[in-house]
Amino acid sequence: MPRSVNAVASRRRRKKILKATKGYFGARSNVYTVAKNAMEKALQYAYRDRRNKKRAFRRLWIARINAGVRQHGMNYSTFINKLSQNDIELNRKVLADLAMNHPDAFKSIVDKVK
Repeated sequence: MPRSVNAVASRRRRKKILKATKGYFGARSNVYTVAKNAMEKALQYAYRDRRNKKRAFRRLWIARINAGVRQHGMNYSTFINKLSQNDIELNRKVLADLAMNHPDAFKSIVDKVK
C-alpha cells in the first residue's frame, strides 16, 4: 500500500505561514522553517504586549493627570484620594483627556475636590 502524505493540507499550512510573515526581513519572509519560528515569536510578543499596552496607557494617563493637577497646586495621589472621597467616579482615561484637551473642565473638577 503506498504512503499517503496529504500534500494539499501541508502546502496550505505552509502557505498560510508564509502569507502571515510577508514583509518580514530577509529569510524570515520566504524560508518556511525560519518564517515559522519568526511567526511564533511574533505571536508571543503580540500576546505579551496586548497586556503591556494596558499598563503603558495607565502610566501615560497618570503622568498627564499629575501634570495637570500640579498646575493647580495639588499632587496626583491627593487628587485621586479626594476624588474618591467626593464620590466622583471618573476613570483615569477620561481625566487625562480632560487635563490635555479641556483644561477648563479639568480645573473645575480640581476646584470641586479642593
